[in-house]
Amino acid sequence: MAIELLEPSHAKAYRQLMLEAYALHPEAFVSNLSDREKLPLSWWQGQLDDELSAMLGAFVGDRLAGIVGLTFEPWEDAQHKATLFGLYVSEGFRGKGLGEGLVQAVLSLAEEEPQLKVIDLTVSANSFAALKLYKRCGFQQSGLEDCAIRVGQAYYDRVHMRRLVNQSSP
Repeated sequence: MAIELLEPSHAKAYRQLMLEAYALHPEAFVSNLSDREKLPLSWWQGQLDDELSAMLGAFVGDRLAGIVGLTFEPWEDAQHKATLFGLYVSEGFRGKGLGEGLVQAVLSLAEEEPQLKVIDLTVSANSFAALKLYKRCGFQQSGLEDCAIRVGQAYYDRVHMRRLVNQSSP
């Protein structure tokens, strides 16, 4: 496994992996498959060329098998925070440490930014493996949002979590 910063040239593989994620786990995302699959490749390229975020990819051979993002706050008074988002590992590659490798890569990236003090994230309350992974990586629950996502007639709660970085508290 190799973890790399994704660039616009990775857009086709990124799109394919995200469409898989939306199809298999709609409760985990605010976006949905039908909206995202209509978007042109240029939109996906733009997502990988955003100066306020970094998208990391886990490659197994030449296949993009997992992704995670870190987005930074544009406002000066909030630049001590970043948000981990979009963690997804393709089903055929789960249980091999890719998810943890991606989260650890995000934490390493965050530690390179001395102004960062907190990384926030949200995760579906029914994503037990993800919750366990985030706890293992030092994240703690900071809240619960009832009925945060609706898929059809079903509602899903989201757990808010945070982790301190750069050895100091906010």
